[in-house]
Amino acid sequence: MTRETLMLSAIIGGLMVLASLVGFALKARVGFAPHAVIDNLNARIKAWWVMILVLGVAFALGRVAVIVLFLGISFYALREFLTLTPTRRSDYFALLAAFYIALPLQYFFILTGWYGMLAIFLPVYGFLLLPIFAALGGDTTRFLERAASTQWGVMIAIYCISTIPALVLIPIADYEGRNLLLIAWLVLVVQGSDVLQYICGKLFGRRKVAPALSPSKTWEGLIGGVTLASLLGAALYWITPFDLVDAFWMALVVNLMGFAGGLVMSAIKRDRGVKDWGTMIEGHGGMLDRLDSLCFAAPIFFHLVRYLWGLPA
Repeated sequence: MTRETLMLSAIIGGLMVLASLVGFALKARVGFAPHAVIDNLNARIKAWWVMILVLGVAFALGRVAVIVLFLGISFYALREFLTLTPTRRSDYFALLAAFYIALPLQYFFILTGWYGMLAIFLPVYGFLLLPIFAALGGDTTRFLERAASTQWGVMIAIYCISTIPALVLIPIADYEGRNLLLIAWLVLVVQGSDVLQYICGKLFGRRKVAPALSPSKTWEGLIGGVTLASLLGAALYWITPFDLVDAFWMALVVNLMGFAGGLVMSAIKRDRGVKDWGTMIEGHGGMLDRLDSLCFAAPIFFHLVRYLWGLPA
């Protein structure tokens, strides 16, 4: 446990205690009677406690535990994605390959530090092999839609999510042994952006960004939330290899990508006629409902850090 880790843990713990006290006070104001908004808020706070504790335990156990944790997250995210997409019996071998070949191999490459394969295995070999497996089923009904859905699921749920634990592989000068803090910074900034966009939208929101995709997203919420979350990223520069300015623009990039990811994933849900990806996390929906922003922000962040701060191999 480094000094930065202890300080960050104290800050997060303090904020969560404060949020819990606020939730309790709001519930007390209505005499602990049922209240949709307050009950949803408290459910979200409880879920955040669980998620933070799980991530904290994995961090305490070290690099391997974090990789195994995200492997499990990818598995559940892939299951949520493919549950809502069209599949037929002939897709059996493609789905089998996605869950039991693509998923474990991608995380094996991370565990062994094989950057070359973790970078191209799914975007190249997975992209080509999965529709081949589907074609071997001999069913042409909606084949393009089915093959593309499986490819999308693998890229979103496995490749994109796997770039979060892959941050531990990047060798950075004068930053040895602290790469887990990069994961903490990314998660805090992107998830903070989601929360701040919601708050700014509720307080100041007037003009919808994309009402057909996500009626709750407004330009005021987007600008206010992304700006505040980027300032948060800059304020946390001390847990990263970035200086203050670099931390701000890196936060700005990942927050904008996170917002775009939320819109894309909302479009997929609207297309499938559902509000949430699942019910796994109380108050948050499914795994992908909590990770939609990170799915688009993480791979960009990973490659930017590697190319701009990583030491030559």
